[in-house]
Amino acid sequence: MDSRQLEYFVAVAEELSFTRAAQRLFTVQSTVSAAIRALETDLRTTLFDRSTRRVTLSTAGAALLPEAKAALEALDRARAVVEEASTGLRGNLRIGTLARLGLVDLASLLGAFHRKYPLVDVQVRTSPTGSSGLADDVRSGRLDVALIGLPPSELGGMDVRDLASVPFSVLVPPSHRLVGAASVTLAELAGERFVDMLRGFGNRRMVDQAFERAGTPRQVQVEVPDLSEVPEYVRAGLGIAIVPDLARSVAGVVHLPLTGPGMTWTLSVATIAGRTPSRAVLALQELLTDAIRPGHF
Repeated sequence: MDSRQLEYFVAVAEELSFTRAAQRLFTVQSTVSAAIRALETDLRTTLFDRSTRRVTLSTAGAALLPEAKAALEALDRARAVVEEASTGLRGNLRIGTLARLGLVDLASLLGAFHRKYPLVDVQVRTSPTGSSGLADDVRSGRLDVALIGLPPSELGGMDVRDLASVPFSVLVPPSHRLVGAASVTLAELAGERFVDMLRGFGNRRMVDQAFERAGTPRQVQVEVPDLSEVPEYVRAGLGIAIVPDLARSVAGVVHLPLTGPGMTWTLSVATIAGRTPSRAVLALQELLTDAIRPGHF
């Protein structure tokens, strides 16, 4: 059993596909298949249950996966320590973030990181399912670190450090009955039609949970994948919205403070629980605090 076999095993286990694993590793499927067969022969067990339609981990494979990841991470740390001592910090850093996240000046942050650690290969990804998808990628090891905004109940399996909190506000058109109110409660929004983001996004999940706790059902009339699109639909009269407080004013939309327990959206930096982050991740986290831009979203 060698590190290359373990690397191939982890890739197949995470992708549940020999084809996708080969693409991820920039090799051919036959090479991946041969490495897995050799590893199974060495361990005298079957690591994957294969069929013509899908690949799944066997019981033995599921038991091996966390140990294989830990072994590869230990090797990476050992290499990184030696390489850093001679040439400076190097390695790979896979970062997940939310689209158009104005609260963090991510471009400037990564520019500063690259200037300080030019030998670290940085990859930045978003997820079509928002914070929920990013959290799943952190837990599975597909991302090293991610910027997410999820309710506390959905942060399991990750080590999380809060970076900033933003209150929620209600967006309504100028003709709305609540215009002029000093603040608004969830109860006062009963029966309204809503514009909101897709279900996987953290702010949507927090608002959904708040209405569930209040026992007040709500109707989401329009779903959009980008927070910046929400005010446009509110202005068009297709519904109202509850979003993390936007710093900039939007013509044709009125912002009303939302009151109630727990109505605050928190941006956090997350890594997988129970593992020491790589030196590259730790270096990035050191720079994150300075990249927060209060009052921007």
